[in-house]
Amino acid sequence: MDHFPGDDIENVFKWGRQIHRLNCCKDRLLERHLEPYDITAAQFKVMLLMKREGLATSTELCRSLGLDSGAMSRMLDRLENKKMIKRVRCTTDRRLFHLELTAQGQEFCGQIPLIAVNAFNELLQPFTPAEFNEFDRMLTKLLVHSGF
Repeated sequence: MDHFPGDDIENVFKWGRQIHRLNCCKDRLLERHLEPYDITAAQFKVMLLMKREGLATSTELCRSLGLDSGAMSRMLDRLENKKMIKRVRCTTDRRLFHLELTAQGQEFCGQIPLIAVNAFNELLQPFTPAEFNEFDRMLTKLLVHSGF
């Protein structure tokens, strides 16, 4: 079903901007909740994927987050400097490194659920329970339709 006539580029741009702004708002809220930990939203996502999804290589993280390898290398450097992760050389291929959470990284990951819950509760606060459920249903429908 088409929701926009072929010449309605203004409304398409409006929808795109709103989706982008909501994502930016989510990241700003998350960053505010992460300030005490000196972790950015992007670094938080890397730590979350390492802990919850078991991703252990830069390539896996790049693929999952849609980042280029240079940006990921710089982010991993910062996380390593913060003693959150460490790079471990692969024993079977010395060109490769695996990523591991340090003890400090594991400790931070224990805080992830509370940080995420607090940030998302703040973001979604204007919704009634029924609106929240409907928003969840519609987001899921869009993502399933898009192949995610």
